[in-house]
Amino acid sequence: MLALVKKPHIELSIQGDRVEELVAWIRKKYELSVLSREDVEGSIPVEKTEFWKQMDRNRVGNLLAAARLKAGLTQGQLAKKLGIRQNMVSDYERGRRILSPGMAARFSDVLHIKKSHLQ
Repeated sequence: MLALVKKPHIELSIQGDRVEELVAWIRKKYELSVLSREDVEGSIPVEKTEFWKQMDRNRVGNLLAAARLKAGLTQGQLAKKLGIRQNMVSDYERGRRILSPGMAARFSDVLHIKKSHLQ
């Protein structure tokens, strides 16, 4: 079961025995929304959705884009720091260009992320 406590903002994933009892206890103190239940007919694990498959196919590119945004950089600014063209950054983020170990090290240094995350 996936539940959301609105204030304070808390997301819970609860599995196992006596889940409903725990949810009832939480509802006594907080406003709670149940977002999904495992027993909902027709539900599937997120890993089997097309969205997940597409995101997983470009895991490195999505990580690069997220790290760039977290650093507050545009593609152009990141490209300048890396000494490459902006369209190359775009190609890496979109999965159109394969990240070499050397380029992974450069991205890692500029974006302050572990090189192991880019493999």
